[in-house]
Amino acid sequence: MRAVTNTMAVARRELGSYFSSPLAYVVTFFFLFVCGLLFYQSLAGQQATIRPVDSTIMTILLLLAPLLSMRLLAEEQRTGTLELLLTAPVRDGEVVVGKFLGALGLLAVMIALTLLYPVILYLWGRPDSGEVIGGYLAVVLFGAAALAIGLFASSLTQNQIVSAVIAFAVMLVLWVLDTVVQPIGGPVGSVLTYLAVYPHISDMAQGVINTKDVLYYVSLIVGALFLATRSLEARRWRG
Repeated sequence: MRAVTNTMAVARRELGSYFSSPLAYVVTFFFLFVCGLLFYQSLAGQQATIRPVDSTIMTILLLLAPLLSMRLLAEEQRTGTLELLLTAPVRDGEVVVGKFLGALGLLAVMIALTLLYPVILYLWGRPDSGEVIGGYLAVVLFGAAALAIGLFASSLTQNQIVSAVIAFAVMLVLWVLDTVVQPIGGPVGSVLTYLAVYPHISDMAQGVINTKDVLYYVSLIVGALFLATRSLEARRWRG
């Protein structure tokens, strides 16, 4: 129970820090502007589908997630407040999960604001409900994974720019991995293709939700948070 209380306290602190600075508002405005533009274009094309918007959201998150997560631990290390946090009666895992949930809270607000689009589609036509649900599930899972990887990158350095570059590089590799390894056959090619994020998105975006795809993203999130926790623990030992 104490672990949950500590984790949520860190999450509330992190979410509040986002909205106390212009970052959250600028990022949200840019996010909604681009998504709204693509949604308008899909309506102009007489398409009662949310897929172009979902695809756009994930592409934007590929760029925005490193920016949202770069300060989570890097800024704390640079200013020295991380040492104060680590000396408090809170575990490393609670700090990591709390900061992740805080960033995920901002992402959830941003995604929730786009729910107006499927509402309009239902009023205007008959979109595929499975496609809408699967698309939004893919967006949430992809965004959460990107934030978790960004959090791990943020634990490795005091420099926010370096953190953002590392996170973007990792996500970009995972994004294009299936295309790059297509010439590679056999077990190695199959493993590398499974590690790519896009194949696990495409089915969900079409309304086909497979357990293996959900487990892939859950594993990616848990793995990144685990590595971030180990990174903090290593810092504690070095200190």
